[in-house]
Amino acid sequence: MLTTIAVDAMGGDNAPAIEVEGAIQAARELRARVLLVGQEEKIRAELERQGVTNPRKQRLHIEIVNATEVIAMDEPVANAVRRKRDSSIRVAARLVREGKAHGLVSAGNTGAVMATAKLVLGTLPSVDRPALAGIFPTLKGNGTVLLDVGANAECKPEHLKQFAIMGSIYSRSILGVRSPKVGLMSIGEEALKGNDLTKETFNKLMEAPINFIGNVEGRDIFTGEVDVIISDGFTGNVILKTSEGLVEAIMGLLKSELGQTIMTQVGAMLSLNAFRSVKKRLDYSEFGGAPLLGCKQICVICHGSSTPKAIRNAIRVAKEFYKGKLSERIDSEINGTPQ
Repeated sequence: MLTTIAVDAMGGDNAPAIEVEGAIQAARELRARVLLVGQEEKIRAELERQGVTNPRKQRLHIEIVNATEVIAMDEPVANAVRRKRDSSIRVAARLVREGKAHGLVSAGNTGAVMATAKLVLGTLPSVDRPALAGIFPTLKGNGTVLLDVGANAECKPEHLKQFAIMGSIYSRSILGVRSPKVGLMSIGEEALKGNDLTKETFNKLMEAPINFIGNVEGRDIFTGEVDVIISDGFTGNVILKTSEGLVEAIMGLLKSELGQTIMTQVGAMLSLNAFRSVKKRLDYSEFGGAPLLGCKQICVICHGSSTPKAIRNAIRVAKEFYKGKLSERIDSEINGTPQ
């Protein structure tokens, strides 16, 4: 049976064009069944514009599920989620809750997606607060998981302990790290460094069923020496946005310098190949989106400015999440009964 993923086709900055193209890629390359949720006429027109007039005849497992309302990026979250019961994100979440889809992908209003996931999908009994897990590229080529990257601005030590367990499971199950090294984001490696939250959390992580290596600093994110880093959502989101801005600045500088440098044809080709290789390693779209760990069912949240490739890879992440039974593993390990 194909894994079915519901995609909020109206959520992104350039919806539904980007979501439709990413869904087509996923249906062709990942053997996934995709339910495109949103305003049917717009989605159908976009499918036809991209050459998909009859998905079944073209051997593409793509279907449209109509939703009449859209939650805009700048809408107040609480009012929008409560009032717009036929929004694309709400309908997509209901499909997952009712068992008609195995996971949800959205590039829409992050706050609205998280609120809808908690309301419609629900939170695991063992988890106090779901957390967003972001993946950062490293010098070693493996990804470092950072959570929380924005779901919880204020946290308690027990929340961070649960984040650590969830992040460790995610690293093992999705990234294939046998015994993930878990670090706590602080302002110094010493156990006594940091604020009250990090000091109390340090002691809790020492007792948690994880491979805790102690405090880490911002510079450790990209080295590959630590596999999972734990932080409150405020700090994690600042790190995420700063990193994205830095990557864009570095790529812009490299492109500018390559354009201004006089080189031989061979040198230019080698430099271009190196540039493309670096760009691919730093490209967020390779990682798709950030899963909201701790929900009863699967929810992956993407950038509003996601590319089709990012949507395709977010569908891949949701599929891997389902196949790996991550929600079940999280619930059992936090309860102290690992599967």
